[in-house]
Amino acid sequence: MTTHSRTSSESRFDKGTRALAEIDGQAGQNVIDALADIAPDFARLLIEFPFGDIYTRPGLGLREREIATIAALTALGHCAPQLKVHIHAGLNVGLSRAEITEIIMQMAIYSGFPTALNGLFAAKEVFAAHGSAR
Repeated sequence: MTTHSRTSSESRFDKGTRALAEIDGQAGQNVIDALADIAPDFARLLIEFPFGDIYTRPGLGLREREIATIAALTALGHCAPQLKVHIHAGLNVGLSRAEITEIIMQMAIYSGFPTALNGLFAAKEVFAAHGSAR
């Protein structure tokens, strides 16, 4: 999977919208939609900065970016909703269930067993909702 280099004439919002759809699919759009009635400006920032500016940078592919994101959210230990979205995204960009499980288990070394356990249970939930094994 390649990164999303786009022409400079494309807006941050357009780049971000395209990246969000490719990476997170409907799960990402659900987050944006959930913010529509409380913080639409924040939803726009989520599209423009993380997805329009960061995820579309050259240097790392989407698989590598999702590995880093899953690891970080697992290590934080209090981001289960966001972790679930990014586990789903990891599957969307080609990570296997086994790879995601290993990423989360690796975090036990750096952030402790409780965060890894929470991450594994989040992954189990996403895997069940995602359907048959890949």
